[in-house]
Parts: sequence; structure tokens; C-alpha cells
Amino acid sequence: MTGTAPSAFHVMAKPTGAVCNLDCEYCFFLSKDQLYPGSDFRMNPEVHEAYIAQLLEAHTGPDEVVVAFQGGEPTMMGLDFMRRTVELEEEHRRPGQTILNTIQTNGTLLDDEWGEFLHEHRFLVGISIDGPRALHDAYRVDKGGKPTFDRVLRGLEVLRRHGVDWNALTTVNAANGDHGREVYTFLRDDLGAEFVQLIPIVERVTAEQLPLAATGWGRRHGERPLYRQAGDLVTHRTVGAEQLGQFLVEVFEEWARHDVGDVFVQMFDTALAHWMGLDQVGMCVHARTCGSALALEHNGDLYACDHYVEEDYLLGNIRGGRPLLALATSPRQQEFGRAKLDSLPAQCLSCDVRFACNGGCPKDRFLTTSDGESGLHYLCAGYQRFFRHVDGPMKVMAALLAQGADATGVREWYAARDARRAPADPCPCGSGRGWADCHGAPSDGGLKPVEARR
Repeated sequence: MTGTAPSAFHVMAKPTGAVCNLDCEYCFFLSKDQLYPGSDFRMNPEVHEAYIAQLLEAHTGPDEVVVAFQGGEPTMMGLDFMRRTVELEEEHRRPGQTILNTIQTNGTLLDDEWGEFLHEHRFLVGISIDGPRALHDAYRVDKGGKPTFDRVLRGLEVLRRHGVDWNALTTVNAANGDHGREVYTFLRDDLGAEFVQLIPIVERVTAEQLPLAATGWGRRHGERPLYRQAGDLVTHRTVGAEQLGQFLVEVFEEWARHDVGDVFVQMFDTALAHWMGLDQVGMCVHARTCGSALALEHNGDLYACDHYVEEDYLLGNIRGGRPLLALATSPRQQEFGRAKLDSLPAQCLSCDVRFACNGGCPKDRFLTTSDGESGLHYLCAGYQRFFRHVDGPMKVMAALLAQGADATGVREWYAARDARRAPADPCPCGSGRGWADCHGAPSDGGLKPVEARR
């Protein structure tokens, strides 16, 4: 089967596999090295070229092709590997193709040589940071269990010094989950982030896994289980459903009042796309179906999804006779993608925010519904809280855009309502605090104008 490229065909290549120089306690991927015993966990030149060549070959239209490297920690491959990536792209680029190189990194290995290269070749760099020092260091530690905040900020300063485009990837976990506004304003005001991804941590485990997973998934904790999507328990690092809902609401209330059009939060952009009735959305988590975001291991093995790097979801190897496109469009992968929609329980099908939520990621659907049906998302209560809360402003922004106006007009919508609030009125974010002590008060350090953030 040759297949045709899906509309959002994306591959997350892991050139070092699960190997990383850090030991973040919630990182489920660290245990995946057990799938490849004895490996050196370095993508060899043959797999490297096959990935670039087959990815570019698979995209026949004029759209931008994203070449993405994640981990583990991809900067451990060294700069020569990335230089070779650019060379391979030039060798295999189709006429008219535009290529966007992206790399997701913890930032701790970046130096000026990296900064010069990333700027020259216009890489988009994702930096993993979980908020201010204490919140970031709660789980993001190195192999010795030491904090990493200062090293991450040094890496980020390299990017800023060299004018590299970057965005922030922030997990929402049990440690920072009660600090939504604080985390967001830190990213915006202290770091100058203009693009933010918020990723909830849900560590799903079985009763047998729970004691072993209690201190994390990395090597420094000794024997550990191979993480698979199984079980109906969660670790203590997992964000609570209601906790996530409140976190997202707090961030949204800050963003919608001050930052629409200046700061882009992937979750909010995705939600707005749903309120506008668009088919293509930014996050696979809230798309109707999935299956178009695959994971490529260091040896060329292609898996159905980054969260399903498991034996049962191995599609094949890109050097095993069937190229990347054939594997990505195989009936097996198409069935995997459709299952997200087909497996929704009745409670989800009748939910008033299903159009925006779509049941969440299948990996986290391990609760039962009120009538005993399996397949309810662990974060359902939080998603309902968030999507229902933002219904009004989302409709305002969608209407503005439909009229050819700017979505920033929602700030005036908020300002008109806020002008009628008394200091002691309950804050509309639902925190339980008064307006003047919550979103009615300046954020830490005061709100900085857009010009000062850039």
C-alpha cells in the first residue's frame, strides 16, 4: 500500500531514544530504553537519512514540512548530527518544499555554538520548563536528583541572545497545579514567552507498578517498570482533574484580559478553533480522531503515537521494506486513529462540550461513567470545568473573527464587566478569593507591556 499523506502528517523523531541527561520524575519515556536492551541509543546515519528522505517524499503538496526531533534529549546527539540534518534536507527537498526544523529540549546542553546554528537555520526550539524555581525543581531533576532550574534558564538565555525562536512547554502536575496564574505570568513576564504549551501529567499505573513508580521512572531509582498505558491508578505526581480545570481557568482569565493576540497558548487556540467550527485544530488531544502524530525511535521503528511506544503499537521499521508513508497510512494506523471517536462512551457522546473536548487523549480514558460504562477520561471533570467556563469569551472571539475583526476585542468585553466589579466580589475564576485579591490585582511584578516582553 502506498497511501496518501494525511492532512496533519507529523513524526516525532527520537534520535537518542529514551536516553536523557535529566531524570524528570514524571517522564514516562525514560523507561522505554527497556525495549532496546544493549542499544547505544544513537540514530545511525542510515536511519537518519531514511527519516529525512522518506518524510520529504511523503509530503507532495506545497505545505510546510516539519522535521521534528524530541527525546530523550536530542541535543545529546551533538551539533554534527543537526548539521547533517540540514544537509540531508537540501539533498532530498522537493521543488517548492518549505521545511521547518523543530527541536524539543530541556535546554541544559545549549551553548553559543548551538545558538548560532539554531538561529542560522531558523530552528523552532521548545524549552521544557514547569514554572518558577520551586515548582520547576519539584520533579525536573538530573541523574543525581539535583535541581535543574538554573541550567534551563542558562540554555534559554543562549536562545534569546542569538535570536532563536522558542516556545515554552510546561507540564501541569500535582506540584504546580494549584498555581495557574503564577506559572503563566512567570512564563510571560519573567521569561518573555509568547508561545506556550500546557501538558497535563497523568501517570496511569497498575497496582503492581505503583510502588515502583512512586519515586519516578529513571535509572537513578534502581529497578523500575516499563511504562505502558495500563491500570486505573495514578501516581502522586499526577494532576487532579478539578485541579487542572482550575489551573486552565486561572490562566485563561489572565490571558483573555491582557494577552490575546500577543501570547499564544496552544490549548486556547485549539479551543477557539472548535468554537469557530473548524475541522483542523492544533492539539491531537482534542481532535475528533488521532493517528497522524507518530513516533520514530532511534533505530527506525515507527510507533502509532508518542504515548504508545509499546510492542503492540509498533507499525514497522522505515528501513524494513515499507517506507514511512506506507506505515503511517496503513489500515492498522487508520484504525488506531478512528478508535478515539468510535470508543467514546455514551456520557461523552451526549456531553455539551464534546465538540471541544472530543473525549481527550485515549491513553487517559480509564475511568467509568456514572452508568458504569468504561472509557471516561481521567481529566473529564477538569475539561468540563474549563470548556464551560470559557464558552462566553470564546463565542465573543469567534464572532469577532467571523466579522473580520480582531479577537483582541475580547479584552474590551472583559474590561466592561470588570468595571462593574467591587473589590470584595468573588473573582470570576472561581478561586474563592475576592476580585481585588485575585485577577483584579496586578500579577507579580505588575503586568508588563508587550514591547517590554519582546
